[in-house]
Amino acid sequence: MTAKRPAVLFVCVKNGGKSQMAAALMRHHAGDAVEVHSAGTRPGTAINAQSAEAIAEVGADMSSAVPQPVTSELLRSVDHVIVIGGEAVIEPVERMTAPVTTWHTDEPSQRGIEGMERMRLVRDDIDARVRALLNDLIATAN
Repeated sequence: MTAKRPAVLFVCVKNGGKSQMAAALMRHHAGDAVEVHSAGTRPGTAINAQSAEAIAEVGADMSSAVPQPVTSELLRSVDHVIVIGGEAVIEPVERMTAPVTTWHTDEPSQRGIEGMERMRLVRDDIDARVRALLNDLIATAN
């Protein structure tokens, strides 16, 4: 019998930056071992170009991603919901079984760091968290 691969949903408000970065990094590190989704509580209209550039620097790709809304169906279909940052709020829906975890990520702009330097710091923080989550998912599956 084959174990079901875990499904993870990364959420932020606009779904154009941090949640898309996390999804791209998880796909990059996990390959097909994890089903990855990304959505926003108030999705924007485009991917943040600097986010995509920072992700590309480490060999991951989010260039073809499109901001998506969080839906009840999506919340019911995943095993883990990861909210990135303190702005997005996920209210559990009926028949949802996934725990909701919030990652309070580093925000370099609060220290006056902007542009690509900011984006790389954000990327690296999210990358470390994604790798730790992936290790937990692998350990739980074995």
